[in-house]
Amino acid sequence: MNIRQFLQHYGIMENPFADEEASTDPVFKGFGIDHAYHPAWDKIFGTPAEPATSVVFGEKGSGKTAMRLQMVRKLSQYNSEHPDRRIFIIPYDDFNPFIDRFREKQPFWRKKIEKALHEWKVWDHIDAILSLGVTQLVDRILQVEHVSYPAVPGREELPVEKLEASQKRDLLLLAMLYDQSNVENRFDRWKKLAKKLKFRCWPSWLPLVGGGIWSVATAYLWFRYFSHVGWWGGLAVLAGWLPWVWNFSRAWWRMWKLRKGMRTLEHSPRPLRQILQTVPGRELADQPMPWVENSDARYEWLSKFQAVLKTLGFSGIFVLVDRVDEPYQINGVPQRMRDFAWSLLDNKLLKHPGIGFKLLLPGELYAFVLRETDEFRQRARLDKQNTISSFQWTGQSLYDLANTRIAGCVPSNEEGKIPELEDFFEPGVSREFLVNSLQSIAVPRRLFKFLYQVIVNHTNMHTENAPVWQISQATFLSTLADFQKNQ
Repeated sequence: MNIRQFLQHYGIMENPFADEEASTDPVFKGFGIDHAYHPAWDKIFGTPAEPATSVVFGEKGSGKTAMRLQMVRKLSQYNSEHPDRRIFIIPYDDFNPFIDRFREKQPFWRKKIEKALHEWKVWDHIDAILSLGVTQLVDRILQVEHVSYPAVPGREELPVEKLEASQKRDLLLLAMLYDQSNVENRFDRWKKLAKKLKFRCWPSWLPLVGGGIWSVATAYLWFRYFSHVGWWGGLAVLAGWLPWVWNFSRAWWRMWKLRKGMRTLEHSPRPLRQILQTVPGRELADQPMPWVENSDARYEWLSKFQAVLKTLGFSGIFVLVDRVDEPYQINGVPQRMRDFAWSLLDNKLLKHPGIGFKLLLPGELYAFVLRETDEFRQRARLDKQNTISSFQWTGQSLYDLANTRIAGCVPSNEEGKIPELEDFFEPGVSREFLVNSLQSIAVPRRLFKFLYQVIVNHTNMHTENAPVWQISQATFLSTLADFQKNQ
């Protein structure tokens, strides 16, 4: 007797418990994403019209990634229903590029990953988040297809003509600072954006042409009329190049400071210098350049980014933080996770108006919260962040989750009663017994592993010629005992 034979007896065409990872689970993506919600869903998700922060601590397999995918689905539906008040989604869940660049820019005595992560600050997170948001926005304005952005129509036309002149300037400066696209040369991409925005900039070669014309004219006059002047003619030629030299040296200096100060991002020297030479000096005057190691300039650029988005029809931002334990340089080490994530727990950032941070953090980190000082508690103010200290599931909610997955594997045109988990077992195994037994399993991933093993053990005990369609209580209990022992 095999598993497929057992499931098809109940009209189930696909194994509801075979997959354990939400991002690759066809049952979850096809049915469960719209029907299987954690009991604390409303508290964590909130209302898109009023973005708010939530902090969740959950162990591996508790459904954090599934909840992130459900948030993306709900926000996508909200955006389609409210085209003038959409939510801009920033998935902050791939940290490897940022950690790699940050570590490379550390001095040699801080190259060790533990020492490097200890230096990670809140402005490094803001730089990373802004880079994800600005790169996505520029892609959407230039209509560049990108598979990394969930629920984002690649060919969507944004009303850039609504932007004021100052907002066009801010968007171009944001692109200069935070656009991290590698699709094409960044200077060419930046020029396309300036052309799309109809924003006039000085050609970077203009001072060079001016210096050349001045030099030719001076040389002609010198040799034609004033050859007896001597070295004064050489000084006159040199003076013609001063505007270009000044423009180049100033752009190079700013480029060097930006590359050094923005520790989580990578800027190629030549494209960044070319952009800095192209931007008129008056547009850079009094702008908060983020080359200083503090968060003030970053908050100003965050506000500028929000103002641009609001004009383009986005009333708020959702930042979805997940998979903190997965970067290869963190590798699930609790202390490394703490050093990386702790600077995010800053009340000033988490309560920034118009942004809802959804922090889906590993459960191991909550033990560090309990041991923190009063200074940390005052800075993080987790009591104001809709904090879920333990992302657990009750036996009842796990039973309902199992039934939801079973229903998702029954063809929609199937007539008759949809089977439930209780139907798989002998009459002596009641619903109350199943609920109480599942209580000890606690998280969905272990639930799927356990139920899959129960079915495997049952089918291995019977032949195809003499099938038994209901699992005995003894098989259930023995499998549960072995499962708990292994866990």
